[in-house]
Amino acid sequence: MGMEDHKLRVFCTVAETRSFSKASEIIHLTQPAVSLQIQALEEQFETKLFDRSSNTVSLTPAGEILYKYAKQILGLYAEAERAIGDLTGLVKGSITVGASSTIGNYLLPAVVSEFRRTYPRIKIHLLVGNTKRIVELLKGGIIDVGLVEGDVSRYKLTVQKLISDELALIVSAHHPWAALKEVSMLELPKEPFIFREEGSGTRQMIERHLQRFGLTAQSLNISAILGSTEAIKEAVEAGIGVSILSRWTVRKELRYGSLRALRFREGQLLRDFSLLFNKNTVSTYSVETFLSFLRNYPYEKLLDGALP
Repeated sequence: MGMEDHKLRVFCTVAETRSFSKASEIIHLTQPAVSLQIQALEEQFETKLFDRSSNTVSLTPAGEILYKYAKQILGLYAEAERAIGDLTGLVKGSITVGASSTIGNYLLPAVVSEFRRTYPRIKIHLLVGNTKRIVELLKGGIIDVGLVEGDVSRYKLTVQKLISDELALIVSAHHPWAALKEVSMLELPKEPFIFREEGSGTRQMIERHLQRFGLTAQSLNISAILGSTEAIKEAVEAGIGVSILSRWTVRKELRYGSLRALRFREGQLLRDFSLLFNKNTVSTYSVETFLSFLRNYPYEKLLDGALP
């Protein structure tokens, strides 16, 4: 990462965010420092690169040309790093990953710790938030990659499915259903049911699924509405009711036998865990390394013992 490289990165960030203040947040520089880098480039090429006349910042024709080449140059830098990293086996860098709660709290910790053992010189920062927040962080350039559950097609981002996540009916080990392998959706209204709060992605998905069988949240016998997965697990263990949760969230409890997971007779309740990227950003070598690690990871082995 030389001086020139840094200037071009600052330039591209201003060009993409169309704002000196947003760019300064993303690259952790003060606004005057960002302006100085751009000024230095403008002096180097002896022409204005940005049109600052209106309240938004836009590229001048010269700026457009530089932007096109700057992306290529930064891409080549990343390739050079990648090739040298392959040769020396030393991969370094840092990655910021944003994940929605199920993935960030239950799936990534094991995967990230294994990644760290394999690539000790790559630093990983993990931010956990709801899907909407992850999308904001990605659009603002704060994170390199997002991992979210459920449907994210409406946000203009690149989406790639990583794995399927199964939502299962979770009951306590002492529940009359604990010995069963599966139960019908239509049996649900008979049991006290514990729900997540409105606005939770998991809840929305469950409600959509119930509707297909003519059931609504109202038709369930709701015994509690809780704001976190951990609280729901405690309540189910205590026999307050049954609930529907991702298998990932109950891995430990299924292994220790304090909870049981049942399938629905009407078929599996599946959703996607997906990777999210910004369409036009150039990935660094460390990000590419992390992504290929994620794509090739044997997730089933983590879920072993959590399957019926």
